[in-house]
Parts: sequence; structure tokens; C-alpha cells
Amino acid sequence: MFTGLIMGMGRIETVEARGSETRFRIRALFDLADIELGESIAVNGVCLTVETFGEQWFTCYASRETLSVTSLGGLRPGSQVNLERAMAMGDRFGGHIVAGHVDCLAEVDQVRPAGESKIYRLAFDAAHGRYVIPKGSVTLDGISLTVNDCAPTWLEVNIIPETQKVTTISGWTPGTKVNMETDVIGKYVERMVQPWTGGSGTEESQTGITMEYLRKNGF
Repeated sequence: MFTGLIMGMGRIETVEARGSETRFRIRALFDLADIELGESIAVNGVCLTVETFGEQWFTCYASRETLSVTSLGGLRPGSQVNLERAMAMGDRFGGHIVAGHVDCLAEVDQVRPAGESKIYRLAFDAAHGRYVIPKGSVTLDGISLTVNDCAPTWLEVNIIPETQKVTTISGWTPGTKVNMETDVIGKYVERMVQPWTGGSGTEESQTGITMEYLRKNGF
């Protein structure tokens, strides 16, 4: 499990493509001490497993499935990525619950200034819109962010100077594709109420939940 608080950036040193699979060697651009074999590290929000490592570097493998649903396939030597190690018991929980399992690719549509901050609008497939709510949480390229505003096919986030400085977000421009993970709690709630609604979790099935149903079930 991750929290979406980026520890620092890394640089892709090598990309070893083998058919539809890829192995990356990544060098941390911050102090990444005591790496362990088999530990999980989120790379641009994608949970990957450390295969080998040395001082300030590690290698990890991305399967065909991972490459098909994330932006990792576009990484090249020299690309910078956001890195976060899995949360340890007792750590301060400063972001939100992040699994490192990407739901879809979102595309930067607009970037506009807001004082010292910047507001980014990103577009995504409508199938994921029901999991995005105003003032809720979303993970973009591994960064835990608060949704300022949203609609079924887009969301806006406000990026403060510190986040611009320590993540790859400062390089996002219109057209940039980023990994998006919606809040896992909403997905679990949806699945849990299916036996009472008779739904499959699709948008069409949500009509079974009414205000009367919620009152009867203690909401």
C-alpha cells in the first residue's frame, strides 16, 4: 500500500524491451537507502517489484498487461519518474490509500496559473467518472491529489509550488498522458452493495440505489 506522497524523482537509465514486456533500470535522484529484494516501489503510480539493486538504483519488470494500461511503455532512457516506497507500519499517513493499480490513462487538457499554483484539467474515460467526486482523492502518476472540480469525463487539481518542485508534474503539458488511480474505497463500496441492488457495478446498475434504500440501511 502507498499514500501518494512522492519520496522523490528517479531517472530511467536503461529500458530493456523483450517483445511485449520490459525491464527498467531506475536511478533514484534522492537518498534511497536500504532497498530490499522483492519490495514494492511505485513508479509513476504503478506498483512494481524490485528484482535487483545497487547503490541508488534498482531494476523492475513490467508485464504486457502493465504496459497496456499505463504510460510506462513510453518511458525512455533519461525520462524522469515519481517514486514512492510502500508504506511501513507506523509511518505518518499524509496522503490517501493508494494501491498502485492504475485504472486508466488520463490526458492533460488544460494548464492555467492560479497565483503561485497551477490548475491542471485532465480528461479521462467516462467509465471511471463515478469514482471521482469534488474534494475527493485521486492519484495521478503516483501523486495523491484533491479534486477541485470534476464532471463525468474530466477533473481539475490545484498544484502548489512544492508539488511542482519535487515531482514530474512541472513537465506536464496539454496532451501528456498520466496514470490515474481513483479512490479504492468507492470501488469497494460499489461492489459491497451489489447484492442488494442486483447490479453489476456498471453505471446503468446504479439506479437501484435510492434515498429510501440508503435510509433503511443506516446511511
